[in-house]
Amino acid sequence: MKKFLLSLSALTMAIGLAACSANDEENTDKNDTTKEAATSKVDVKKELVKFYMEIGNKVNAKDADLNSYMAKATKEDVTPEELPTVEDKTKASESAASVAAELNSIQVPSELSDQKSDLEAALKDYSASYQVKADELKKDKPSLTAGDDLFAQGEEKLGKVFEGAKLFPPTLGKQIN
Repeated sequence: MKKFLLSLSALTMAIGLAACSANDEENTDKNDTTKEAATSKVDVKKELVKFYMEIGNKVNAKDADLNSYMAKATKEDVTPEELPTVEDKTKASESAASVAAELNSIQVPSELSDQKSDLEAALKDYSASYQVKADELKKDKPSLTAGDDLFAQGEEKLGKVFEGAKLFPPTLGKQIN
């Protein structure tokens, strides 16, 4: 009888250990899958931030004359000597056209293929806003409101992509001005 009980308890413990170890393997597999999914999400977030920084850097490299013109044109209590000159306006127009061309040349990274169409739409709005500004600056009395409106549309589209990745929406306008 003692041998029977000893054998029965050994068998019970063996079954229990086998069940627990199988459960641990399943948990390990689930943890690995969860870590892989988290890694891919981190990569998307990282790529979005890098992409956003690339946009800002490329715009900042080309828009100095436009920013200078805007600073002079929007300054309050300005003397006639401080107003932007025709040369300033021409340089600003060329600067805006250069930014538009630069934005058209930006490619969405392959890591962001799921967001590609939305990012391209945002880039298109940003580029169009600078082109509108370039065209307006060729006029005697330019109005940059339409360009600003297109820029705001681009910001909204880029913000939605960032929110979809559970990131705060960026404000490119603050980075480039």
